[in-house]
Amino acid sequence: MPEYVRVATFEADAAALDSLIAVIDSHDGPPPGVPAKTITVLADRSAGTLRVVVRFGSEEDLKEGSKVLDAMNRPDDTNMRRVSVEALEVVLERQAP
Repeated sequence: MPEYVRVATFEADAAALDSLIAVIDSHDGPPPGVPAKTITVLADRSAGTLRVVVRFGSEEDLKEGSKVLDAMNRPDDTNMRRVSVEALEVVLERQAP
């Protein structure tokens, strides 16, 4: 069964990135209603961009989780703006030997 990822790209300053990481780290798992398998946060601090990659076990889980994630608001006290969201099928993944 294929897996899927949701990639949200944000413009964010260093304080917003640190705030986002603190929020994610303060929870034991994904938000309620988000059947995610993993979350990865990628940052280019010098460019002021970050990507949040959330992995789902099925397309249905992706759709369900995306509804919840799309409804979430960024913290008011941060300088962060969502630029784009993509939903992609994982077609190949290899681990180094």
